[in-house]
Amino acid sequence: MTNDRSDHGTPRVGQVKEVTSLTNPIIKDIRALAQKKHRDETRSFIAEGLKLVIDALDLGWRIRTLVYAKAAKGKPQVEQVAAKTVARGGLVLEVSEKVISAITRRDNPQMVIGIFEQRYQPLKDIHPREGETYVALDRVRDPGNLGTIIRTADAAGASGIVLVGETTDPFSLETVRATMGSVFAMPLARANAEDFLRWQRAAGVQVVATHLAGSVDYRTIDYKSKPVVLLMGNEQAGLPVELAREAGALARIPQSGRADSLNLAIATGIMLFEARRHLLSLDEGR
Repeated sequence: MTNDRSDHGTPRVGQVKEVTSLTNPIIKDIRALAQKKHRDETRSFIAEGLKLVIDALDLGWRIRTLVYAKAAKGKPQVEQVAAKTVARGGLVLEVSEKVISAITRRDNPQMVIGIFEQRYQPLKDIHPREGETYVALDRVRDPGNLGTIIRTADAAGASGIVLVGETTDPFSLETVRATMGSVFAMPLARANAEDFLRWQRAAGVQVVATHLAGSVDYRTIDYKSKPVVLLMGNEQAGLPVELAREAGALARIPQSGRADSLNLAIATGIMLFEARRHLLSLDEGR
């Protein structure tokens, strides 16, 4: 494939490869991205939908392959995305709806998908500043929870997410779907518990952890004096002792009714927007 484009920005004939067979080696490799092992080996993942692909390209993510269904051929935005993919050295595939359904494992698939290179920010390069909020998630297991938290953190203006320990894959199909595109806007870092603790001690942050044994109402905590890291525990086990005892505050979210706990994504959202409320009041007071 060359990087030449026509005068109208549309890839020339020969730059778009037409594929109709599920046994095509490129399609088999893309379908294999449903497996974490293959995603890890290739450092790639699938994002579905024209808007997500456009947003990712605008934010500078590296696209490896663009796949679109024949029904999307000729649409101006699809042609523009295809031209950008070619210009950045990526592959463009025009496929049958059967093929795109097999890739996404959906009966009514999106007409455009992109294969992107994974991106993590090294934890050592994160230096929280005044007014910033981060989320640290200990061993989050559910892809839907993780995706929803990434989306919520983006909406609440958080500066990044740190995945602590063995977590579910943020680049799985299920997680990326649940982020609704926020995976491209929210910096992600990962660390084991020991490295996270070393980082938090050196970073000058206020770590606020939710905990069943928490004695401080989450609304009364000082979220303004230092950059904040909201530390959230595993869905089943909560926070381990080694992380909880290092937190600056163990918070509780008062509840009524018979439920003894909140869904992890809901609890994280409550904490994020409470921290945001305090920081907005700080800005208004200046």
